[in-house]
Amino acid sequence: MIEWINIIAGLILCVSFLDAVPSLQKLAKWLGSFDTIIGIILILYVIITGTWGLQGIVAIVAGFIMIVGILPAIPAIGKSLEKFAKWLGGFQGIIGIIILLVGLVGVLRLI
Repeated sequence: MIEWINIIAGLILCVSFLDAVPSLQKLAKWLGSFDTIIGIILILYVIITGTWGLQGIVAIVAGFIMIVGILPAIPAIGKSLEKFAKWLGGFQGIIGIIILLVGLVGVLRLI
């Protein structure tokens, strides 16, 4: 399950690189309208299921980038998490491709 969610997150994060595939870019842009919800689902899924392997780590990274807008609402550590997520957001496209590839490799059961 986490592999499929990582594929969705990867598509959302690397939407700027999908110019060559217009239909895939449209899907990624549409999914991007739900990025905060998908980011929360990613983080909660990893925490609840305890999926702390490679798939879980990249899911947490994607989740932080996707929920950057609501991080300041977390008491005490929200501002620090927001700074970290904004720093990660600078590499959003590259991180998106990595997450997409990790998700695809996981679906194909290569790792």
